[in-house]
Amino acid sequence: MSNLNHKFCVAPMMEWTDRHCRTFHRVLSRHALLYTEMVTAEAVLHGDRDRLLGFGAEEHPIALQLGGSDPAKLAEAATIGEAFGYDEINLNVGCPSSRVQEGRFGACLMAEPELVAACARAMADRVRIPVTVKCRIGIDDQDSEADLTRFIATVADAGITTFIVHARKAWLSGLSPKENREIPPLDYGRVYRLKSARPQLTIAINGGIETLEACEEHLKHVDGVMVGRAAYQTPYMLAEVDQRLFGSDAPVLSRGEALQKLLPYVRTHLAQGGRLNSVVRHILGLYHGQPRARLFRRHLSEHGVGEGPGLDVLEHAIALAEGRAQMSGAVAAE
Repeated sequence: MSNLNHKFCVAPMMEWTDRHCRTFHRVLSRHALLYTEMVTAEAVLHGDRDRLLGFGAEEHPIALQLGGSDPAKLAEAATIGEAFGYDEINLNVGCPSSRVQEGRFGACLMAEPELVAACARAMADRVRIPVTVKCRIGIDDQDSEADLTRFIATVADAGITTFIVHARKAWLSGLSPKENREIPPLDYGRVYRLKSARPQLTIAINGGIETLEACEEHLKHVDGVMVGRAAYQTPYMLAEVDQRLFGSDAPVLSRGEALQKLLPYVRTHLAQGGRLNSVVRHILGLYHGQPRARLFRRHLSEHGVGEGPGLDVLEHAIALAEGRAQMSGAVAAE
């Protein structure tokens, strides 16, 4: 049984939830469980591990999401992930992209529950940290409630006790990954019934969750929520997660306070030869809905790219957003 709290998780998102994004999210919430982008077992075994798996101590609690279908390779990759210090290994059985299918991992594996069980068991036998599974409610025409029940039962019999369930089926042909996040209808009730039928399992729900009010409603039925695009595009929602969902008495940071706490990380990143945009591209939505949000985004987008920009660009963007600086010309008129 996982001893991690899955009450609020930020979804693994390719090209989004890198180490810079996670560090920013961790500034906003101390308790949210963060996930890496999906990394294939092959990449872990043969790629640049420091680049693929490296993370900062401040990112805990953090889970590594792996993709693959070879039990032995996944077990070895999980062992490497554990040695890097991850708190959980998550197996991706939910991504519907054609590239992922060609590699025989992701959502297509829902058609092979016995193979998923073998992969999960192989990993769990090799590591001491929890192994979890992220899946859909179904794929293609194999999307009845009975199909999901059989899949979960088979994998649970391998010793897996935590499942993150995206409450949409996936069409493995005919829809793009983006369309698979939007077109198949959400069926939260199916995930609720899964939890009701298997109360001993930890079930977190994912898909179309955009507000903390929605999170609170889901938590009446399941053990946790996983939020993806909303957490990325309107990240300030994370600032209230600790108080509202975890009962923390720590004060909620303002947007400006959060960015001040991020500055030392950015300074270190730049000193190590990193680019400013690698970090600030993840913070563009922080002032969403605020009066000077466009000034903030525009300044970073125009002045924060390339090899030259330094910390002063971010500091000026903060000053613009907080009303402590002026921008001349047409931009200011916006």
